[in-house]
Amino acid sequence: MTLRIGLIAGVVALLFACATPAAAFDAEETFKKGTFVLSGEGAYGWQFDVEQKTRVTYLEYYDVGVRFSLLPLEPLGRDHFWYGSLEMGFEPLYQKYTEPKDAFWAGLSAVSRYHFLRLGRFVPYVEIGGSAGGTDLEIREINSAFAFLVFGGLGASFFISDKTAVYAGYRWQHVSNANTSQPNRGFEAHVMVGGISFYFP
Repeated sequence: MTLRIGLIAGVVALLFACATPAAAFDAEETFKKGTFVLSGEGAYGWQFDVEQKTRVTYLEYYDVGVRFSLLPLEPLGRDHFWYGSLEMGFEPLYQKYTEPKDAFWAGLSAVSRYHFLRLGRFVPYVEIGGSAGGTDLEIREINSAFAFLVFGGLGASFFISDKTAVYAGYRWQHVSNANTSQPNRGFEAHVMVGGISFYFP
């Protein structure tokens, strides 16, 4: 687990090392109101014991998703440190559990990101998401055919062209069934995510 956390820290540090403003990149044009954003992403996650329980499944999994988003507003706060752009969208998401047992979760997520635009092609972001979906996961922490998945995280995009960006980040994820059935202890996971986004005016 220490190696995994170190890998996340290394990726984030590398992205911040690239944080030099790029004069040729026009954030106002790329993030203008009404822009459609299409993103494909993948992630790797692993459960951790936030409650210090004696019996924990320690799941490992990967997931894939495609996010369809819109930039509903013009960039905000041009004269402030939080100068940025809001992204809102939906993402069909498939999560495949691989260890210690084979199972899945699949559903639809509502995702919001806030992109910080002061650093040229290097664009940090924060995000939150909430999902509902079906699952066949049967473990001591949760056993139901339906579960909610929520997450929050941060990361950064790097624009390889004016309309294309690659990104990497970290998420904290929680899965539970909101007491629709028992057991419902739920679980938390660290998630490392990466993807590519295309911006269409």
